[in-house]
This record gives sequence, structure tokens and C-alpha cells, in this order.
Amino acid sequence: MSADPAPVVLVSGASGGVGRGIALACGQAGWTVWIAARRREAGEAVAAEVDAAGGQGRYVECDVAQHGSVRDALDALKARDGRLDGLVHNATSGLSPKPVRLAETPLAELRDHLAVSFRGSFLLARAAHALLAESRGALLLLTSEAGFEGKALLSPYAGVKAAQRGMARALAREWGPDGIRVNCLAPLAASPAMTRAFELEPAMAGRVLGRNPLGRLGDAVTDIGGAARFLLSEDARYVTGHTLMVDGGSCQVT
Repeated sequence: MSADPAPVVLVSGASGGVGRGIALACGQAGWTVWIAARRREAGEAVAAEVDAAGGQGRYVECDVAQHGSVRDALDALKARDGRLDGLVHNATSGLSPKPVRLAETPLAELRDHLAVSFRGSFLLARAAHALLAESRGALLLLTSEAGFEGKALLSPYAGVKAAQRGMARALAREWGPDGIRVNCLAPLAASPAMTRAFELEPAMAGRVLGRNPLGRLGDAVTDIGGAARFLLSEDARYVTGHTLMVDGGSCQVT
């Protein structure tokens, strides 16, 4: 009897940070991982790391805010592997760590948050639905504790992260009959974005770590990646419509 094929997953924004950690964790399990990102050199480097970890890494150029780019990325995946078992939308606006008062937020910055996080969720979900229904797979949206409790000076970011949770809960109900599970993961991890946030607002580091019972930021591969892999796997086959907090116990609102 032949063994079941290794899962095929696509991770957006996986050229660094948390996305890279999720890609590597899936690669360590022997999965095929598509690195969907705009930066080719960085994306191909992560794909090579997935290979070295024991999986099969593939890079595909993708701007999640553009319908044509998302469609082309999913078409490339289908042409090569013929299936999709899991999709992770991790990409977020480069403005995410930037503190700004609402009254001083340019509309262009709000549009960028909406385009990458919310429009990206919509476009990726719509493009992947048929493939995920065929495999009875999983969609995972990366949200944030900011979407639960709000964050002063981060209202655009908090708003789109809360919107992603609403979309995930609705899709869990809509797509359940198709056998597709839809969940969110809210991480607190050491990443370039977090480092940048601490640089922009030095007091943030003390606030973040001061309320963390474990006293540290999560590791993108071992802490966040493993949790994401669980939600994508058959081990979570009866989990849908849920947001898993992977934040060391920091957020008191769940």
C-alpha cells in the first residue's frame, strides 16, 4: 500500500520572520512548501532552507493584494503539484509596526493595511477554495492580539487583524460543508517586524515582555511554526473557526 503523499502548503509573506518560521516547521515534517512572496532572492533562499530541513521548497512570486498575482501563484502551484492541502496567509503591511495616531494616519497607509491583510485574505481564500475543497484542507490566517484587545497607536493594524478573525469565523461556517477548516493564529514572536516596532517605540519592549508569563518572545520556527503546522495537519481535523493564541500567555483577552 502506498503512503499518502506529503501535504502541499502555501505560505504568503514567507521570505522572512514568522512566515519563514512556519515554512521551515512544515519543511521539517517533510511537506512541500510554496514560499509566496514578492522578494525573489529572499524567497528562494527560504525555499532552499525548506529543502535542507527535509521538505521540498518552492518559490513563487506573489503580491497578495493583486488579483492577477494571486491567481497566477495558485495556477503555478496547481500545474506543478496538482493539489493544495493548506494555505497560510501571513503577509502583512510593512507599516504594521509603525505607531501612529488615528487623526494623523494618511489614507494611503490605511489602504496598504487593508490591501495586504484583508484584501489579501479575501483574494487568497477565493483563489484557493476549489483546491482546498478537493483536498479537504485548511486555511490559516495570521492575526494578532492587537485584534483582540486593541493597541494604542496601532489602530489600522488592530482593525485589519480583527477583520481577519471575523472573516475566518464566517468562512469556517460557510466552508465547513466543503470539508475545509478555517482558523487563525495570533503569534508573539521575535521577528524583523517586532524588532522594528521596538525601535520605533522603545517603551514597547518593556510593556510586551513585562506582562508575558514566560518572559520571552516566541521562536518563529519552534514556537510559532509548530503551532501553525498543527492547525494545518490532520491532528487538528476537528478544529475550525478558532483563533489559537501563541503568545506566551501575554494577551488576557481571548
